[in-house]
Amino acid sequence: METLLANLAHGFYVALSFQNLLFALLGALIGTAIGVLPGIGPVATISLLLPITFGQPATTAIIMLAGIYYGAQYGGSTTAILLNLPGEVSSVVTTLEGYKMARNGRAGAALATSALGSFFAGSVSTLIVAASGPLLTSVALSFGPADYFSLMLLGLIISSVLAQGSVLKSVAMVVLGVLLGLVGTDVQTGQQRFTFGIAELSDGIGFVPVAMGVFGIAEIILNLERPEARDVLKTKVGSLWLTKEEWKRATPAVLRGTVVGSVLGILPGGGASLASFGSYMMERKMSKGRAQFGNGAIEGVAGPEAANNAAAQTSFIPLLTLGIPANAVMALMVGALIIQGIQPGPRMVEAQPDLFWGLICSMWLGNLMLLVINLPMIGMWVKLLAVPYRYLYPSILIFCAIGVYSLNNNVFDVYMTILFTLCGYMFNKLKMEPAPLLIGFVLGPMMEEHLRRAMLLSRGDPMIFLQRPISATMLAIAAIALGLMLMPNLRKGKEEAMAG
Repeated sequence: METLLANLAHGFYVALSFQNLLFALLGALIGTAIGVLPGIGPVATISLLLPITFGQPATTAIIMLAGIYYGAQYGGSTTAILLNLPGEVSSVVTTLEGYKMARNGRAGAALATSALGSFFAGSVSTLIVAASGPLLTSVALSFGPADYFSLMLLGLIISSVLAQGSVLKSVAMVVLGVLLGLVGTDVQTGQQRFTFGIAELSDGIGFVPVAMGVFGIAEIILNLERPEARDVLKTKVGSLWLTKEEWKRATPAVLRGTVVGSVLGILPGGGASLASFGSYMMERKMSKGRAQFGNGAIEGVAGPEAANNAAAQTSFIPLLTLGIPANAVMALMVGALIIQGIQPGPRMVEAQPDLFWGLICSMWLGNLMLLVINLPMIGMWVKLLAVPYRYLYPSILIFCAIGVYSLNNNVFDVYMTILFTLCGYMFNKLKMEPAPLLIGFVLGPMMEEHLRRAMLLSRGDPMIFLQRPISATMLAIAAIALGLMLMPNLRKGKEEAMAG
């Protein structure tokens, strides 16, 4: 306990430095803004902002990117409640009850519930990250190369199973991501792979062109295709204060949502959207006000909003302790760390204590900032919604092109970004979820490295993956997960859940 308190004290010392505090605030503000603006999610924004993190220390860069991620969970609820238009995927569920509350004249109460529930859940889940991080790290240090390979394979399969749409398409995206990650020069033999004689590919495909093209610019093009429908609520937001009855009903929903989000956030492929849906389904069955669902039940706002923020924080656990991204945003974080020359994994606690503990403590400060940013400034965020999207995208595109070019001062990176933009656009049209591709792209080279190490240690015997208990257990879980999701009844249930 004393060690944990000493580490947290060190973390607050790092997080409270002027530069880190400023970038935490910047991340929270950007996150709220992109959460409020429909169609621009945290994955697209973080991928677009990766180039500006290069000139910053690693800790500062990751603190800002993390602020964008959990800030978007806050901001998305504003549009969900006031416009019936989710600014973020995880806020889709909030529209179901939040907009009804707004139509009933309780928009202020819905927004306050969302902000307070998110703050509580974010604070509790950050404590879970702080407590479990060193514990899981010590466990991870006992993993061998075979265990790591199986763990990463499990992560890829679960991210495929939990992705939207067809499992077969998701698996295909993972395989494509892994293949893209293997392009370049083989470290052990010096042979070039999949470069097709193009000299610029000898160092591999850059992470930023892939992320920015598939998620960032492709998303902008898709948004331009969609008609802008912004039915801003004409009635006043009203009092932000909850009645005694609303407090009594919202509090247990927030507690349940925090638990659900904290657990589901850790799962590969889970994250905030899965947590908010899971919490909503739980509230419909367990809450005392379940009869009011569909007419503006406060539990339908409190639970999902707490769950999505808790999941946003706990999804950092596998990243910080094992070096494995739980979702597309965490894959971007891995990319940002690797660009900074840091290999995420169990040795991060010892090798990068400033980053590990500084990031955790910045989450508490960021959640406090978001509470202040969101409640008193609701009027400003509503005005931001009036800005037509056609005025926003030209400046975003110019910023992207400059950012990509400035990475290596190489126009080839811009061409690669254009190529992956076209790929991202096609993936969307073919209903192929791109998130598994990014996770495969990040984990592919790491998996290859651990596979080779395991095979060297076993002198070429593949049975090592079944002889080691940890590895065998993870492979069994992966096989069961894939097998269950291929069953027609479960697949149908998953499609209904994703649609819901």
